[in-house]
Amino acid sequence: MSAALHIPALLAKIGRRLPSPLVSLHCVAGLELARRVKWLTPPAELDGRSFAITIEDLGLRSSFAVREGAFRPIWNRASCELELGAKLADLLSLMRAETDADTLFFQRRLRISGDTELGLIVKNWLDAAPRPAWLQGISGTAA
Repeated sequence: MSAALHIPALLAKIGRRLPSPLVSLHCVAGLELARRVKWLTPPAELDGRSFAITIEDLGLRSSFAVREGAFRPIWNRASCELELGAKLADLLSLMRAETDADTLFFQRRLRISGDTELGLIVKNWLDAAPRPAWLQGISGTAA
């Protein structure tokens, strides 16, 4: 096998060893920036709820909550009310609205666990959220 085939496995191994708060801080910083420039405003139904997003091919898991309309990191690896997981390319496709969550879910490329009602609220919110023009220029990698 070539060395290039081992790179994703190596990245995932490293990612799983990173402290959860470090990963969560970076994710929350991005979400907070998007909220503050009014690209992503969480609906009131998300207030006080906890979430985790796992980038499966990188081994990264970010945990956060919405409190008083703002995104806040969760400092431990405790289970969250809603957990989403997918490969980076699929998450980018979802962010760019090239693929919807239902399609990814039914193709088994998006893993969703936890509170079903909360998952539906998040899905509808993300489907309706406008995407900034610059986000359309981000190119994903092959899944």
